[in-house]
Amino acid sequence: MNISRSRVLVVGLGNPDCGDDAAGALVADQLAGKVPSGVSVVSRSSDMLSLIEDWAGFDVLVCVDAAASMGSPGRIHRIDLASGDLPREPAIASSHAFGLAEAVDLARALELAPPEIIVYAIEGGRFEVGTAPSEAVVRSADIVAGRIVSELQQGCTRSGEVAADA
Repeated sequence: MNISRSRVLVVGLGNPDCGDDAAGALVADQLAGKVPSGVSVVSRSSDMLSLIEDWAGFDVLVCVDAAASMGSPGRIHRIDLASGDLPREPAIASSHAFGLAEAVDLARALELAPPEIIVYAIEGGRFEVGTAPSEAVVRSADIVAGRIVSELQQGCTRSGEVAADA
């Protein structure tokens, strides 16, 4: 990926007032002032369908969202959607009713999806209204923000699950 020639959007998804669902917003906050010039960063807490409008005209989309936990809150998954669809198994599933996977599927069907989509999913453990994010998710959000900055600076992509240990 050549950042200087690509329009890049980073979207932090989730509700900052619902515990670990704040993961995407935490990452977006961390990225302020740290991404290369020309990279846009936004936070979105609702209406996943509006994402399709947000990413119109972008070549690269990086989304960060909370995921349901399979017992490891804070575990980070990095998924490159060039090789397929966003997995729908519980550990990667969005915490939203109409989630990111559905928005990507719809955008692809309408031929409105960016050519390159990377998703960082951070497993959460508590999603109750009025709770703060867990320490594990806060630590993982810091790690993901650093990895996104590094990837944007290096202009590289790689896929797989990454350890949340810092």
